[in-house]
Amino acid sequence: MLEFLHPGPDSKSELLEALADAEQRELIEPESRQMLEGVLRMAELSAGDVMVAAPRMDLLDIDAPYDELLASVIDTGHSRFPVFEGQRDNIIGILLAKDLLKIQRAPELNLRALLRPTVFVPESKGLNDLLRDFRSNRNHLAIVIDEFGNTAGLITIEDVLEEIVGEIEDEFDDKDGESGIYTLADGSQRVAGDTPIAQVNQAFSVQLALDEFDTIGGLVAQEHGRVPRRGEVVELAGLRFAVMLTRGGSVRWFKVTRIPKTEA
Repeated sequence: MLEFLHPGPDSKSELLEALADAEQRELIEPESRQMLEGVLRMAELSAGDVMVAAPRMDLLDIDAPYDELLASVIDTGHSRFPVFEGQRDNIIGILLAKDLLKIQRAPELNLRALLRPTVFVPESKGLNDLLRDFRSNRNHLAIVIDEFGNTAGLITIEDVLEEIVGEIEDEFDDKDGESGIYTLADGSQRVAGDTPIAQVNQAFSVQLALDEFDTIGGLVAQEHGRVPRRGEVVELAGLRFAVMLTRGGSVRWFKVTRIPKTEA
């Protein structure tokens, strides 16, 4: 009788409709609805759906000089890095960026001794199970392998959580209202994707078009034909825009360098 008078949802689509109705009736906040929907969506996703593909992974070479390793850490801004030996597919451990600083104070340290064990997961592993493993094992990064045992990509606990709560901003993303253009250690510039084109023109003394787009990320995506992925490069007006970080279907940060005149 209760089911007849107050029928509940019989499928996931009906449950989503019930959540939308609850939001319209102001029974739950929009943010709560988005997170609940994210939980439902996550149950259908696997590591292969969310991972950063292998060609776009930022790796460190165990045999690289210390200065080269430090430059890579500074340029990419990650806190953890897979480390390989010989070939990129041969990942031997995970290095925390903060551990690399120990070598600066004690050069006699062996980099291999600082590596953390690598966690490998199959592409088919569900995000629910992966999040449970991340929490229980206190790992924040895992290497995703395909059915043949080859490296398919990597996934972090942040990637999983963003499927529930949406984009997570950190110190690498947040500009606190300041300029979205920063100078890196190698003299190149780190430019936020939402930086106004007029600001980019002024900083680099170029004349990028202001007609259709307000931000540099929109202009680069239009010229490229789609939103570029991490590691891809787009050249405009004598500038080379290398994608450093993407979030939520848009570019968060570019590394911008001038194209040498000989190449131009």
